[in-house]
Amino acid sequence: MSFPALLPPPAASSLATQANLREDAARVAHYLAENLAPSTRRVYQSDWALFSAWCDGKQLPALPASGETVAAYLAAEAAQGRRVATLRHRLAAIRLAHELTDQHNPTASHIVRATLAGIARVHGAAQLQKAPAVAEILKQMVDTLDPTTRQGRRDRALLTLGFASALRRSELVAITVEDLEFVPEGVRVHIPRSKTDQQGLGQVVPVIRGEAYCPITALQDWLTAAGIFSGPVFRRMRRGDHVTAQPLNDRSVAEIVKRCALACGLNPADYAGHSLRAGFLTSAAQAKADIYKLMEISRHTNPKSVMRYIRRVDEYTEHAGKGLL
Repeated sequence: MSFPALLPPPAASSLATQANLREDAARVAHYLAENLAPSTRRVYQSDWALFSAWCDGKQLPALPASGETVAAYLAAEAAQGRRVATLRHRLAAIRLAHELTDQHNPTASHIVRATLAGIARVHGAAQLQKAPAVAEILKQMVDTLDPTTRQGRRDRALLTLGFASALRRSELVAITVEDLEFVPEGVRVHIPRSKTDQQGLGQVVPVIRGEAYCPITALQDWLTAAGIFSGPVFRRMRRGDHVTAQPLNDRSVAEIVKRCALACGLNPADYAGHSLRAGFLTSAAQAKADIYKLMEISRHTNPKSVMRYIRRVDEYTEHAGKGLL
C-alpha cells in the first residue's frame, strides 16, 4: 500500500518486521491515509511539495526540518505576499509529514510560532472572504442560464441545490443519485462524509421545496433531461450538450458561479463556490432564522462559525451611532 504521492510514507511499524503481520501493517498504512478526506490530502500534498522544493533550493533537509528552517520558510513566503491563512495551511502539511514519519514536529517550536505571530502583526491575519450569493443575486444568476439546454438545466440545479442545501462545493459535486431521498416536502440529501464528519457516520441535509426557483424541480428536471438514474448527479459536459459519466470537480462549482456572476453584471472575482453556502446562511439570517436551524442545514458544529453571518446582517440594526450626525 503506497501512501499518497508527495507526502512521505508513514514510519515503518514494528508490525511490518514480523512476517505474519505484514498485511496488517499495510492495512495500518491504508487507514492512516484514509484518516484524511481526499480534498484535504490534496491540499497537504501540494503544500508539502512546495516546502520540499524550497528546502531543496536552499540545500536544507525538509525531513526532518529544524524550527529555524520552517521559520525561514514562513518569512520567505510572507515576503511573496502569502496570507497568514495560507501559511497556517503550509504548517499543517509540514506537521503532518513529520508526524507520519515519527519525527520531532518543528512547527511547535517557539521560533516558528513567534515568526507566524510577527507576520500576522505586520501583514494582518484577516481572511479574504468571497461575496455571498444571497437569494436575489442567486435568482439573477439562474436567469442567465439557457433552460432549453442540458447544460443550462444542470447549472440551474447545481446553483439552486447548492444554495438551498448550503453544501460545501466538494460535497455538492460528490452527490450521487443514491444519496437523494425525495419526500413530499423536498429532498433529503445524504452526505456520507464531510469536513465535520471525518469518521463517516453520515449526515442528512433536508432541502425544502421552493417556488419559481425550486431546487427540487430543477434537480428532477436535470436528472430527467440527462437520463441520469444512478451515479454522480452533477457531471461534465462535452460539446454538443452531451452529458458524460464523469462528475464535476469542486473547482467547476466556482467556475460556474463566476460565469453566472459575470453574465448578470457582477464582478466574478468577488464570487466563488463558497458563495452559495454563504449566500444561504446570509439570506436565512436576514429572514431571522433561528441560529440552531441554520446549523441544522449548514452542519456547523460551533455557533461562532454561524454568528459571523448573523452579525454581518445585523451590524447596522440599532446601530450605536444612529441619529448622532
